[in-house]
Amino acid sequence: MNTLALHIIYEDDVLLVCHKPAGLMVEPDRNNHPNLLQQVKNYLKEITGEKLPYAQHLHRLDRVTSGLVLFTKQKQYLKNLSEQFAQRHASKHYVALTDKAPQVLIGTLEHWHRKEKKKAVLVPEGTAYAEKAKLEYSVVPQSTKYLWHIVLHTGKYHQIRVQLASLGCPIIGDELYGSTVDYQPNAIALHATKLSIQHPITNQTIVFEAVADFIK
Repeated sequence: MNTLALHIIYEDDVLLVCHKPAGLMVEPDRNNHPNLLQQVKNYLKEITGEKLPYAQHLHRLDRVTSGLVLFTKQKQYLKNLSEQFAQRHASKHYVALTDKAPQVLIGTLEHWHRKEKKKAVLVPEGTAYAEKAKLEYSVVPQSTKYLWHIVLHTGKYHQIRVQLASLGCPIIGDELYGSTVDYQPNAIALHATKLSIQHPITNQTIVFEAVADFIK
């Protein structure tokens, strides 16, 4: 059986939720790296026997980030689910580890964010192409490290990574944003741990959870 089955935490006729490992891309890139979307399609092909099964992810995670990714298996529900993310009706929670603590252990971060090539930067309000980025956080000291619980209000490129780094608290392993602490290869200590949506058929709230390796 396709090894993806080991990473599926929920599946019904409409939805499929995977626990993506760090190091795996969500969607194809120009270099043809292995990606979760193709693995999902291969899995559905084996299960259903269809030559070209439909699957589409509703959001993305960075290659170096682990955690929950939601797919729909039926195109007719793509609009409903996409609008939940666009209108912030879907709720996304993350956990992260840093080796430094912020001055304030509970708070909200709001910045103006802009993507520049393969990195995000925080810029003054009014900067061309900048967009508002917002998250809430709380931090719990753990021995020599600090565990962050994060609720994401906007889903910008590398948002959590750059906003935490702006406090002098880069995520462990995230060399791109200033971490000098080693972590696992092709991974940083950032994990999408909880996702809440309304089921497009029943309209009931459904919550998915996956525990991060670094807090097991």
